Amino acid sequence: MPFPNSSDLSPSSFILASIPGLEAAHFWMSILLCSMYILAVTGNCTVMFIVKMEPSLHAPMYFFLCMLAAIDLALSTSTVPRILSFYWFNTREISFGACLVQMFLIHTLSAIESTVLLAMAVDRYVAICHPLRHAAILTNTTTAKIGLVAMARGVLFFLPLPLLLLPLPFCRSRMLSHSFCLHQDVMNLACANTTPSVVYGLTAILLVMGLDAALICLSYILILKAVLQLASWKERVKVFSTCVAHICVVLAFYVPLIGLSVVHRFGKDLAPLVHIIMGNVYILVPTVLNPIIYGVRTKQIQRRI
Repeated sequence: MPFPNSSDLSPSSFILASIPGLEAAHFWMSILLCSMYILAVTGNCTVMFIVKMEPSLHAPMYFFLCMLAAIDLALSTSTVPRILSFYWFNTREISFGACLVQMFLIHTLSAIESTVLLAMAVDRYVAICHPLRHAAILTNTTTAKIGLVAMARGVLFFLPLPLLLLPLPFCRSRMLSHSFCLHQDVMNLACANTTPSVVYGLTAILLVMGLDAALICLSYILILKAVLQLASWKERVKVFSTCVAHICVVLAFYVPLIGLSVVHRFGKDLAPLVHIIMGNVYILVPTVLNPIIYGVRTKQIQRRI
């Protein structure tokens, strides 16, 4: 194969993935995707509005919930409208710069969400294991500082990902395996040594999502230990039920994340349909489910609605 000329080394665009053989069904797929996006926007905006308007919800746990809703809104808005334009107007190309920006937003917002989920787990741990100190430890000021730290952490850890890809030559296929840009997906299209990107990407994932998941598990081990020390079985169930919504939200975030990672690592021979579905599940399922979970589990939100 002849080596591509210099004009091929710096791509002007990438090609978003479509499902082979289902081009005729793009309209119906877009209706489903658009419906989920509208549901996600409505649900998350409703949660933020209710927390703002209900004084009894002006507490750290619900401020964290508002942060989660804002992150989910930003994550879905950074991807879904572009996917819909692909389905509706057949605009399969995305510019190199727009692809890097979208990649940065997806990974950074995911890291921020992981940090907020960890903060919510710590909030539950303090509320159950140290209830008398909860109000003193997790004040509204502390909650705001945690939000700023989560944002700074996500930006600092994942800003290098697009910067490491920026100087790389791209001389292979420009076809992505998803309908949006992810680091590993774009990195695999480079025709140069990508070891620094591979090492840094794996390190960032382990130090952010991996560490957060381990600490969340540790917090629930300590919570479970404290709950089992309660004398009454009904009291155990009542106390632990305050954690059910958060556990469901954690699973809704980490299960698609792990599934997408497994597909990228071991699913090179899988059908394109699997990659596209897993990518959309990773973007939309937590965004749609989070407000529903907390709406069902929180009586104050139900009453306000």
